[in-house]
Order: sequence, then C-alpha cells, then structure tokens
Amino acid sequence: MIDAVLLADIEKLRYRWGWFLALGILLLILGTIAFFTVPVATLATVIALGWVLVVSGIIEAIHAFRVRRWGGVVLHLIAGILGVLVGLLIVTHPVAGALVWTLLFASFFTAIGLFRLIAAASVKYPNWGWAVFDGIVTFLLGILLWVQWPWSGFWFLGLALGISLTLRGWTYVMFAFSIRGLLGSSEVRQAV
Repeated sequence: MIDAVLLADIEKLRYRWGWFLALGILLLILGTIAFFTVPVATLATVIALGWVLVVSGIIEAIHAFRVRRWGGVVLHLIAGILGVLVGLLIVTHPVAGALVWTLLFASFFTAIGLFRLIAAASVKYPNWGWAVFDGIVTFLLGILLWVQWPWSGFWFLGLALGISLTLRGWTYVMFAFSIRGLLGSSEVRQAV
C-alpha cells in the first residue's frame, strides 16, 4: 500500500507532470545530440569541468581569507589557487584536459573494478555473482580506456555524457507518465 505522505507529494506533482515530461524530452534530445557529436560533447564536458574547478578554487580561496585565524588557512589557500590554475589550464587546453580526465577515469575504473571483483569473490555473500559481474565490467571498461588511449580521450566523456543525459531524460519521461496516471487508478483512490 502506498504511504499517505508519498501520495500527498505525488498529488502536488500530478498537476506538474507536463514539466517533468518536457524536461525528460529535452534531456533525451540533448543526449541524442551528444551521441552524434561525441568529440564536441567531450570538449564541452571538459570545459564545463574546468570552469567548475575555477569557480570552486575561487570560493575556496575566499573561504581561506574568511577563516584566516584558523590553522588550516594555508592549505585552503593553496588548494584554492591550485583549483583556479588547474581549471584555467583545462579550459585553455581542453583536448589535453580530455586526455587527462580519461586517464583518471581509466585508472579509477581499473582499480575499483579489480577491487570489486576480488572483494565479491572473497566474501561470497548471497547473489555475489552480480558484484563479480559489476567488477568485471568496470575493470574491462578501465582496460578499454587504457588500450584505446589517447583516442579514448576524444570519445569517452562525450559518450558518458550522452548515456547519462539519455537515461536521465527517459527516467523523467517515465516519472511524468507515472505521476500523471498514478492517482487515476482505483487502488490509489482507495488508499487515500
């Protein structure tokens, strides 16, 4: 049976289902564009990440001055300055940034995939095969990025962006249809 609080929240959203649908369709369109322009999507992602580093570095440097009596002020100031410098380096050299980000992801996927694989095989909890599958796929993705490097630097981030936007868009579309039709069902009316 559906919780009354959840029903009240869904009732509020029910009349806004069209906005969720519109957002989902927009994200599906953007995801499709990213799939057809993977190198451009990769560079756009890298530039956006670079600007996030710049802004976060500025904020951390400002924070360092606001807490200047604290013992960790020097570390915050150094981290802020490095954030700004690395962010500007990535923004001004997005291709090199894409290559570096891809190497970071390749390292992460290889290490975490191997860790998940070994941990799942060692612990062998119920349904541990799924964790082994997750570890194998993650490890192989890391290896694929390493083997394909530097070319993987041109397609990986754009492809990941396209997949993410498409999945998020489809989720919003399905959510919109769910909240639109949920309160129309007789089971939900009886629960209210």
